[in-house]
Amino acid sequence: MIAHASPRRTTRLVRTAGTAVALTALATACTHSAEKAPAPQDTGTATPGQVHVVAPDVDLTITHAVAHLDASGSGTVTMTVRNGTGLPEHLDMVATPDGGRGRLTGAATGDNGSMTSAGILLQPGSTVTFAAPGPTIRLTATHGVTAAHTLPLMLQFGIARLVRLTAVVTGG
Repeated sequence: MIAHASPRRTTRLVRTAGTAVALTALATACTHSAEKAPAPQDTGTATPGQVHVVAPDVDLTITHAVAHLDASGSGTVTMTVRNGTGLPEHLDMVATPDGGRGRLTGAATGDNGSMTSAGILLQPGSTVTFAAPGPTIRLTATHGVTAAHTLPLMLQFGIARLVRLTAVVTGG
């Protein structure tokens, strides 16, 4: 006597096999794409206040980065960011050495520098100045200022990913 699987059992087996194939394909695709996209590289010098990051689809130049902090470590970060690619980029997070986060606010008007669901928009081929009335970065009770009066920052971008930058620290 030959035993046959019930239609319900057959359907479950087909679904399980299909799910396994889909997960395998997804895992393979993720691994393969990670190999194709090398991490962005800082091509600049160790000069405080500036960095140049280049990789496929990434050409960011950050200059004039200054942390204007009062005695409590609160204040703003001003900087100029040039997106030299043909793709829109977004700044979505600023972190400080003590685990703090900067509060991002978009520009009051216009598309470039405005706040989107992905962060502060940096249009292709544009330069955005982070300072009022444009987009701003607000720090609160920040720690980690070095003896050289600099503040290490980590900036998270949508395409360029994590960019490390040292801002010059000034009072006020």
